[in-house]
This record gives sequence, C-alpha cells and structure tokens, in this order.
Amino acid sequence: LNQKTTFLRLRPLTGAQAAQRLSQPRLSVTTAGPRRVPPSRQLNTSEPFLNGTSTNYMEEMYYAWLENPKNVHKSWDVFFRNVNAGVPPGAAYQSPSSLLKPSQGLTGAQTLVGAQPNIEELVADHLAVQSLVRAYQVRGHHIAKLDPLEISCVDFDDAPCAIGFNGLNESHLDKVFRLPKTTYIGGGESALPLREIIRRLEMAYCQHIGVEFMFINDVQQCHWIREKFETPGIMKFSLEEKRTLLGRVIRSTRFEEFLQKKWSSEKRFGLEGCESLIPALKTIIDISSQSGVESIIMGMPHRGRLNVLANVIRKELDQIFCQFDSKLEAADEGSGDVKYHLGMYHRWLNRVSNKYITMSLMANPSHLEAVDPVVQGKTKAEQFYSGDAEGKRVMSILLHGDAAFAGQGIVYETFHLSDLPSYTTHGTIHVVVNNQIGFTTDPRMARSSPYPTDVARVVNAPIFHVNADDPEAVMYVCKVAAEWRNTFHKDVVVDLVCYRRNGHNEMDEPMFTQPLMYKKIKKQKGVLKIYVEKLIAEGVITLQEYQEEVAKYDKICEDAYSRSKDEKILHIKHWLDSPWPDFFTLDGQPKTMSCNSTGIPEEQLCHIGSIASSVPLKDFTIHGGLTRILKSRANMVSQRVCDWALGEYMAFGSLLQDGIHVRLSGQDVERGTFSHRHHVLHDQNVDKRICIPMNHISTSQAPYTVCNSSLSEYGVLGFELGFAMASPNALVLWEAQFGDFHNTAQCIIDQFISPGQAKWVRQNGIVLLLPHGMEGMGPEHSSARPERFLQMCNDDPDASPIVTEDFAVHQLFDCNWIVVNCSTPANYFHVLRRQILLPFRKPLIVFTPKSLLRHPEAKSSFDDMLPGTHFKRIIPDDGPTTVDPQKVKRVVFCTGKVYYELIRERKNRGMDDAVAVVRIEQLSPFPFDLVKAEIDQYINADLVWCQEEHKNQGYYDYVKPRISNTTQHRRPVWYVGREPAAAPATGNKHTHLVELQHFLDTAFDLEAFSGRQ
Repeated sequence: LNQKTTFLRLRPLTGAQAAQRLSQPRLSVTTAGPRRVPPSRQLNTSEPFLNGTSTNYMEEMYYAWLENPKNVHKSWDVFFRNVNAGVPPGAAYQSPSSLLKPSQGLTGAQTLVGAQPNIEELVADHLAVQSLVRAYQVRGHHIAKLDPLEISCVDFDDAPCAIGFNGLNESHLDKVFRLPKTTYIGGGESALPLREIIRRLEMAYCQHIGVEFMFINDVQQCHWIREKFETPGIMKFSLEEKRTLLGRVIRSTRFEEFLQKKWSSEKRFGLEGCESLIPALKTIIDISSQSGVESIIMGMPHRGRLNVLANVIRKELDQIFCQFDSKLEAADEGSGDVKYHLGMYHRWLNRVSNKYITMSLMANPSHLEAVDPVVQGKTKAEQFYSGDAEGKRVMSILLHGDAAFAGQGIVYETFHLSDLPSYTTHGTIHVVVNNQIGFTTDPRMARSSPYPTDVARVVNAPIFHVNADDPEAVMYVCKVAAEWRNTFHKDVVVDLVCYRRNGHNEMDEPMFTQPLMYKKIKKQKGVLKIYVEKLIAEGVITLQEYQEEVAKYDKICEDAYSRSKDEKILHIKHWLDSPWPDFFTLDGQPKTMSCNSTGIPEEQLCHIGSIASSVPLKDFTIHGGLTRILKSRANMVSQRVCDWALGEYMAFGSLLQDGIHVRLSGQDVERGTFSHRHHVLHDQNVDKRICIPMNHISTSQAPYTVCNSSLSEYGVLGFELGFAMASPNALVLWEAQFGDFHNTAQCIIDQFISPGQAKWVRQNGIVLLLPHGMEGMGPEHSSARPERFLQMCNDDPDASPIVTEDFAVHQLFDCNWIVVNCSTPANYFHVLRRQILLPFRKPLIVFTPKSLLRHPEAKSSFDDMLPGTHFKRIIPDDGPTTVDPQKVKRVVFCTGKVYYELIRERKNRGMDDAVAVVRIEQLSPFPFDLVKAEIDQYINADLVWCQEEHKNQGYYDYVKPRISNTTQHRRPVWYVGREPAAAPATGNKHTHLVELQHFLDTAFDLEAFSGRQ
C-alpha cells in the first residue's frame, strides 16, 4: 500500500458530503467475508495491508468503516482510529498479531474520535514538530547549562524551543509523530511521542554541551554533527576511560596547587578554574594520534602555559621548577624571557595510540593572540616539507582566552587564512579558555557578540560550548572536535566555559572589580572534587584509590622540586620550540664563521635569464604587454646586464637550483605591486591556467612558491615568520605592498622578529621586502620607516670594533637583524644569496626601490655577479674623486635611491672631482671598517650625511654617531635633507620637488657649512 497516497486520499469531508456518500450503497466488509464485492476485489480479511491494494478499494473500505466500524477487520478499525487521532499512517498500522498486546507508544488507538479526520491540522502538527526539532538544533545552546557559576550575562530568547512557540500544546505531548530525516534522536525508531522527542532533544542540546553548527552550508557536515550529539546514549565512557580522565584532572589540579604551595608570591598565571583544559588537550592529542597525526604545533597565551608544558608537552618538572629560582644564572646569550612565555619541543610515545608524536609549543609574548599566525605558518611549513598535502600527519592547536579571541583582530585575520590555497593548514582546533572575564573587564564591556567565539562563524567552523566543570562532557566534545578536524580538515572551536579562581595573576585582587562573581567563585567546588564525588558515587573508584593517585603525583612533584635545587644555570636552549639539529653544532654554534662568494657562473646566469624571458608551457597565450617585457629581459641577458626584477630572478633561480626552497608571499607579489616581477603568467584564453617559469629551471630544483596573500599584514607576516622557523634551508620572504604598510604588522616585528633570538634563542632568516622612497606619492606611500628598524638594532654606536678576518661575518652573527638599502640589482642579488650561504640565520630587512625598478642607470653587469663577487656593504665613489682624494672638498654619504639624484645633480653642476658620493648599502650592522677607510682617504673633505627623508626620520640619527665614532669625534658630520616633520612625506607634488631641489642645492653648496661648529 502506498501509505503517502493513502494519507492524501483520506481527506476530511463536510457534513453534507458525508451524508451524501453514506446514503449511497456502500461496500461492507465483515470478518466473515466481503459483501457485494466482485471476485477480483475480494479481500483477505486476515491481513488488511496487501501488496497491490488499490487506493479506490482503500477509499471504499474507509467509507464502510465510517458507516459501521464492525464492517471492517479489527486491524483496519485500529488503523482508521489511529489516523483520526492524528497518528501518521506509517505509525497508525498495527499487525493483527499485535492487536492482542498493549499499544506501544500509540495513544488513542482504541478510541474512535467523533470528528472527521482533519488532514490540514495533522500536517500542521507534523510541521510544528519539525520546526521544534530545528529550533533545538539552532538554538538549543541558548538554554544549555554551560556556565559553572550560573551568572552568565548573556540573555538569550529561549522562546523558539518552547512548544507553544511552535503551535503545539500539552495535549500533543503524548501524541506520536514521525521523526524528520534531519535528526538522529530516534536511534532506530522512526516515530516517538512528542514528550520523548523533547526529552531527547534536551539531552542532546541543552545539558552541559551547547552546539552551534546550523549556519554551516554543507548538509553532510551538519548531518555528521547531528549524529555525534543526537544519537541516544552516544556519550558513554568505559571505566578505564573515566579512570584515565580522573588521573589527568588530578595532575592538572595538583600541579597548580603544588606551585601555589611552594611559590605563593610568584606570578605563574595558573589554570585554576579551568583544570579541564589538560584532559581536553590530551583527548585531542590521543584521537589525532590514532587518526595518523605525527606532529602537533600549539600556540597559547600565558594562562595555564606551565601546566600545559608539564602535563601535555611533558617538559621535565625540575626544569620548570628551577625557573622560579631568582638566583639562577643565565647560560645563554640574550635577555631571555619569563617562564610563562617560553616554548618547548618534545617527541614522545602516546600511550593511547601507541605511536610517537612530536609536540611543539611556540613561545609567545604577552601579546596573547600574536602567536596564532606564527603557529599556522610553522604548521604549513612542516606539512610542506614532509609532503603532507592534506594535513593528515601535521596539525595545529590554538588556545585562546575569551576576551582576546573576541577583541583582537589577528584572530579574524588568521581565520581568513584557513582555507586559502597557499596558507591552509587543513583545519585547526581552537580551544577557548572562557574565563568570562578579561583582566578586570567583564564580557558586557569586552565584546558586542553573545559569545566570544562568534568570530569563528565567518569560516563556518562548528562551535562546541561546554561546561568545563563536567570533565566527561569536555572529553566528549574534544573527541568530536578532533574527529571533525581529521574528517573534514576544517577549523573547529571548543569553548570551555569556566572561571578564573584567582585574579589576573596570583597577586591580583579580583574583588575590587568583580565582587559578586568572586563571592560565587569562593563557594564553587573545584572540578576535581566534583568529578571524584561523581565517580565514587558511581563505584568507578574508591576514596582510597583516589587518595593514592593524589599521593603518587604529589611525590613526583616533590622529587622534581628536590632535583631543581641542584640547577644553578638557566639553559634557554632547553626551551627551544623549533630546533635545527642538523644546522648547528652540538653546542648550538655555527659550524663556521665564514661566508663563501655569493656569485655564480655566467652560464648559470644566462640559463636563468632565458627562463625568465620565456614561457615554458606550450600553447600558452600571454598578454601582449608581457611579450614586450619578456623580450626586454632577453635583450638584457644578451647584453649581460640585469635590472632589479631580473637580479631577483637570478638570486631565486640559483638558490632553487641548489635545492633551497624559496617562498615569496604578500599582497600582489605574483605580478608585483609595480608590475615589474611577473613570476606568474596567466593564459589569456583559458581561465585559471597559469605558468610559473621559475619552477622550470631544472628537473632537480627545489620548488618555488609565490603566492598573493589576503589583504593582511599582521596575519600574513606572522604566518611567514612561522614558516621560516621550520627550516633554515629555505628563503622565506614577505613583501609589503608599500613599505609603509608594515606598520599594521608592527607587533610581529617588535615582539618576534627584532628580539626573537635574544628572548628565545631562536634564529630566523625571514626577509622583509619594503618598497621605500620619496616619489611625491604622499605620506602613506613613501616611507617604510627605516628609523624604526634602525632604532631596534643592537649594535653600539660608541663601540670601536677591532677589525679581524671575517669581521663582516662576525658582525652579522652578533646583530639581531640586518638592515640594507641596496642601490644596484647586483647587490640585491648578493644579499639574498648571502642570506642562505651564511652559517647562521638572521632576519633581513630590505628597503626596496620603486622608481629604481626601471631606472636606466640602476642596472648591473653580469661581471658584478660572477664567482668571487660578494655583497658590497658600501659602494665607494669610483669617479674622478679617486684620482686625487686630498683635493676633494666634500664626501656625501647616502643610501638608496637618493644616490642617483645626487650624481645627476653633481654632473649637472660639473663637480665630479670636488664631491665624492659614497653609498652605505648595509646600514646595520654598521660597516665601521669600510666607512673609516673612506673618511681616511678624503682627509680634507667635509663629511655630510644626505637623505631624502625628514631629519627626524630616516637614517640620520642612526648613522651620525657611528660615522663620528670612526673619526674619534674629530670631524663633524653635517646633515643634508628635509627638515623635521610629523608626516613621512608631503602630499603635494610641487612641494615635494621644491624640497628635493632645496636639499640638493645644500648638498653641493661647498660653503654651506663653513664657519659652523
């Protein structure tokens, strides 16, 4: 019988229609057999539902039943009674053999409803039930018991989950409804009474777990989540799992209590109030390891870091405890950092999966979320170098605080990298320690969204809220989160709703600002006590067994504490999060302190040049403008010269041939902001077909990655920094669209790049390419702010260095980063190659040109790039001034683009033999030895520093004391350039030209400084 058709045919009749139909001769069916029924339509009354029963026959039987229920078999009588009572046809039928048994869940099946069946009401009721189910799926988390303190300030509207809101009432509670296919609450049952439907929905969505997922636009993913939370009885744990969970809560809790007992007056940013974080992370690691993950990179703020180091990363406890000794001497160079900022790298055997797993916790400053993109970059690099194209072996976990997750924009920037082809890490598990407070600011003042996790919705990440005082709920949610990531390779968020038992730190008094919250917290049982009482009541563990477990871990801590007293020296190297074991010697020093020539053979230059000026793919149509550019490159190669773009091509290509991976990232880097690079060619006739000639240099080359980034500086620079941490054998570059724009990534520069080695003994070879130069383009497209980078350099302007062999390399080893402003393509070529050929790694800041990209004089001969050549820290004047240096009246020191303006002006004035122009290409570390040699050569000349930047900006404050130092302060250093200003540059083209001409006039006015002291 087609039940759907039957359901539609049994439509209600008006009183007149019923009377008319009943007055006509009707088919009457009795248990003895049918009356007035043709042989072809006789019915076996022992089984009313026969295959092939016609709808017309069904309708006739229905009217016979209306005339007298005794006209039909008992099973048909029950069926029609159930339908009239509102039961759907699929549930209304009972086989004849079951009629003697009590009705299972069907109410009203034995009672004839007086009124005729109202199918419209029946459909409306079923739709109302479906609406109710959906309301729980969408809004069940609104009424879930998530807050352990029960003081949440978020006031949700729970009306959609009320039966009255959906057109139902208490009279429907015992009525049976067919379950929609969009729910798994039935288990194996297809229909349930409304009362049971609501109970199961509340168990799935309204207890200690709240699930946000219905905004996801993938049906399969939504069904997957429903099944994980709606299936009855799915959240069950074995006795062994509960005992393991208890052991982890014991370690988490007792570790904090031990620290509090031993160092009650020390800041440690403990985990009290969210001790469930440790079993949460351990569960994620266990499930991920079972799924094949071999390496996990983690990032987190300072709260709970020591506990995570001890109980998740498995840092030696004595190494943690010795950090509290104020008399500990530093064994490593640099400033070091506080204990709750440090990271760790460790490989160990996971007992659940019985597989080895590598854990890396990244060092992070107090800038909370700044580590997020760094973790993603390092994860991407490890996936790339291990050939893990789908993220099945390497993954990332990010921990967040609730206030920072909602308040800091880097979270949003990092989320938007999650699915970009060159930045995806194939799913990150985000764990939010939701203390419901940020320092002294409560959520009402800290965010505009109901949850701190709402930012994750922009990438359709499911969000699992869980009451952190229920360890089993936490464990289950983390299990699902790990399975989600390893199934769909998408981001997922676990929101641990908890509290902060102490103040912002252990010395802080929270009652000043949150008195009511902390009155409640003082009365709150700890999660360990709550869970132990639950397990003892269940008979899972005895009080004695619990006490033995506590005593066992306490002894571990005491023994480690005793060992920690023997530590006299602090070894920051023990806290490395990104070791390069094959790069350094055993003691962490470079294997050599020399650098070979960075030049390459001419045939190699010509080969790379031919690739740069061709299209390696067949039947590939490029833009007509590109045809001219490639032809121009070919002409330069034939003339043995290169411009800036070709010099960069030579550097990248030669490193790729040597097996060095090159990665260039940033906004519009594929073409180049100034349309000079064109490393990615686009077929003009086939959509999305591209060609990267750099990947066609040789069959054995390393891969070249060039990728346009999202419109982000903070997130992308952090990502590339993390990528560069993974391996020293890669050239990783980030290019700003304009150098000015690095200021929105200043946190990464200030907290990670400049002081990274000093704080964390962690070298990094990232390269920053910052377009810089006064071109009359206004204050936001001129200055890359060189003064900021130079101010953070650690070389001493007053030190008088002793020049020895390999002095230049030793200088580089001692500096915190290298700052250059190259004026020739050859020098740019050399400094990029030197970055890899050095026996150590330092960040490199390059102020790159704009107008010089196509300047006819800014070209280099192949002769300057051949074997035996090096990067030139300074480029002396090689003109007429060298014939008789004593007659030279003025030496103008400069850097970058202004050199070409100076020599043009000098030529126009006919002063080629009177004024020497010397370029300082490497600003930091400062080339004291070479500058001194130039000054000593021109003994009768004025010393002038000339820059196009304003006097309070640029390089002047950095170079003046250093130049003066080389003369032992016996000769003054005069300034030529723009006057001090608040803005980096004028926005008026005419004013720009007037300023330019003014300082050029001053530079060549030999009387300008006469008589001045």
